[in-house]
Amino acid sequence: MDFLCEIVQALVALASLIVLMLAHVTAEMVNLTRHEKEKYFLTVTGEKELFPSLHDPPSRELSVVIPAYNEELRMPVMLDEATQYLENRQKQQPSFTYEVIVVDDGSKDKTTEVALRYSKKYGADKVRILTLVKNRGKGGAVRMGTLSSRGKVILMADADGATKFSDIEKVEAGLNTLNPKPENMAISCGSRAHLEIDSVAERSVFRTFLMYGFHFLVWLLCVRGIKDTQCGFKLFTREAALKTFSSLHVERWAFDVELLYIAQCFKIPIAEVAVNWTEIEGSKLVPFWSWLQMGRDLIFIRMRYFTRAWKLQYSQ
Repeated sequence: MDFLCEIVQALVALASLIVLMLAHVTAEMVNLTRHEKEKYFLTVTGEKELFPSLHDPPSRELSVVIPAYNEELRMPVMLDEATQYLENRQKQQPSFTYEVIVVDDGSKDKTTEVALRYSKKYGADKVRILTLVKNRGKGGAVRMGTLSSRGKVILMADADGATKFSDIEKVEAGLNTLNPKPENMAISCGSRAHLEIDSVAERSVFRTFLMYGFHFLVWLLCVRGIKDTQCGFKLFTREAALKTFSSLHVERWAFDVELLYIAQCFKIPIAEVAVNWTEIEGSKLVPFWSWLQMGRDLIFIRMRYFTRAWKLQYSQ
């Protein structure tokens, strides 16, 4: 019996070593490269104009970055709500300036064309479209839009409009409760954790098991103290966005977790704020396979930082 236990322990150790080596060998570096076409946006007159850089000084109060993949049907509702809110806020506060950056993540439908209607309506100074040549994944799209933004603070918001846009005031209040000085770094995360009891009642046992399993892996391997890492409604100071997105490796569904892991490594203060959220039909998330991919990514995130295949530049 003792001999069998030793064999099992040896096999487990060997399997762990193989996974660790695999994670290290397959680790990809931070991908900040752009195709030439991704460096420009179209003005109302159809002329190309160069996107600014996140390294530049801010020239707007707020940037809203919206990743969109095949969202021609769901996105108009969200953009109508967002632009109406932002325009009303500007009327009430004339000093308030904003921009919306829609990042078309290699869509196969008319996402770019739909977004361009809003650019023509409000002007390219307020609504800009960044069309990626090929699909990067949600994290890659958010990063590319963020690196092209002009805002003092930058809001990441999903194209489906699941979160009520006026809840930006809640995450702004959360940001203001933090003490980001002297480097002005802070992040405020929208959260659906308060809705979890109701969502469990509506989900199947299997999906509930997957959800809790994912939460446990997040807590065990990467991020502690944040109940909902996956809500697509997050507000960053410009400095915090530059620090975190410049170090981001994961470009698909688990990118939020690595982003918050990086923030906690840099000791960037994070607030978590309850927001209104509604399930919107048409999600690109395939329950079983997406959760499986995210679980794999969580393990690899931890292992790649542990083996120093991925490193954070603390001197930045």
